[in-house]
Formats: sequence, structure tokens, C-alpha cells
Amino acid sequence: MSENTVISFDNVTKTYKLYSSTRKRLLGIFFKKIKYKKKNAVDGMSFTIDRGESVALYGKNGAGKSTVLKMITGVAFPTSGEIKVNGRVSALLELTSGFDMEFTGRQNIYLKGHILGLKDSEIAQLEEAIIDFSELNDYIDQPVRTYSSGMRARLGFAINVNIRPEILIVDEALSVGDAAFRNKCQKKVDEIIHKDNVTLLFVTHQIAVAESFCKRGIVMKDGKIVYDGPIQEASKLYREIFNAK
Repeated sequence: MSENTVISFDNVTKTYKLYSSTRKRLLGIFFKKIKYKKKNAVDGMSFTIDRGESVALYGKNGAGKSTVLKMITGVAFPTSGEIKVNGRVSALLELTSGFDMEFTGRQNIYLKGHILGLKDSEIAQLEEAIIDFSELNDYIDQPVRTYSSGMRARLGFAINVNIRPEILIVDEALSVGDAAFRNKCQKKVDEIIHKDNVTLLFVTHQIAVAESFCKRGIVMKDGKIVYDGPIQEASKLYREIFNAK
């Protein structure tokens, strides 16, 4: 892994055990004889992403994209192979994960900041920018349980894009809120990847949006990479294979 490489997959496989029922899945924790099928969600994948690159990850549902993201963020671990990640990762996946529903929005800013490894002094410097971006105004000091799902997602997005990430992972998160707020989110992502030289890994089914952010595309099918190269060629292949728009 060179100094300029921030994400490296070396022959990575992630295998899941598929049981025929919830009962058998539970029994399988304790008894090795319970029958199951093996499914390679990711199958022998190798690739590297360098600092400052913007890469789109294409593939239909079940191709293994989410599993790749989970392994990069440390939510899941490979069955075999090696993964290296060099840099602070901000993942726009489940935007509301990590929130305490009884805490206020402001308290949750500090909670998520701590989860992401920031100190109180660092969070304090970012606090007003996060609140301003979220447009929650007076609601920021109300319990998050009183927020709508859209308000919680906006707060989650505002936190993740304002913590000065080195690696930004976006999984269809740019559909947050109304049209005006979505446009604001897209402009913010564009700003940080160009101004701050942030590495972007972008997972989407929207080809036009991917092409606006990314210069490189990786196309996945059945847990394997079928193409890795310029975004226009990746988009063309994705359309041909999956009849995508």
C-alpha cells in the first residue's frame, strides 16, 4: 500500500451463512451441525483507491456494494483477504444511526462526533456550521425523538459532511429532504471533494449524478468486479448489463 493509497482490497472475500429459518440461524450459533448455504457477497475483490480520487461503485441490488462499504467502515469484516484504510472515514450510509432519541439535536452532534473520534474542542468548532447546514434552527435543542425522519436525516448528513473527512462514502444519501436541500447537499459534497482533496466513494443507481462527481467507475456483479476504469465507460457498461438509466 503506497503512501498515496487510502483504500486497498487484496483478494477480499466476504461469506455469509444463509439458514432456512430464523430458528436454524439461532441454533447455528451454538451447533455446527445445523445446515446452511454459503453466499459470497464479495468474491475475491482487489482494487486500490488513491487519495483525492472520486470513484463510483455501480451494481444492481445484491451485487455486493453495501458489503464493500460495511467492510471499509469497519461494520463488517472480510472472511479472507486483506483490507487497509488510511484516513478518517465519514460514511453517509444510515444517516440516523448512532443517534440517541432522548438527546437533543445539539447533544447528538457531540455524541456522533465522539463516535467519529473527535474531541469536544474539535466538535465545538464545527457545531454552528453543522446546525446552520441542517437548517433545524430552534429544533436543534429539542429531543431527536420529536424530529421527523427527514429532519433526523438532515442532521446526520450535516454532521458527516462537516467533520472534515479524509474519505467520504456516500450511499444514495443525496436524496435527503426537499429539492432545494438535495441541491445544497450535492453542492457541499462537490465542494469538499474539490476544495479539501477528499477521497470519494460514491454508490448510486443515478448515472448522471455519479458522472457529475466521479472520474472513475467500478462495476460489480455477483460480488466480483467486472470493470474498473473511466466513469463514462463504466456507465456505458452498467447501462448495457443492467438496463440502467
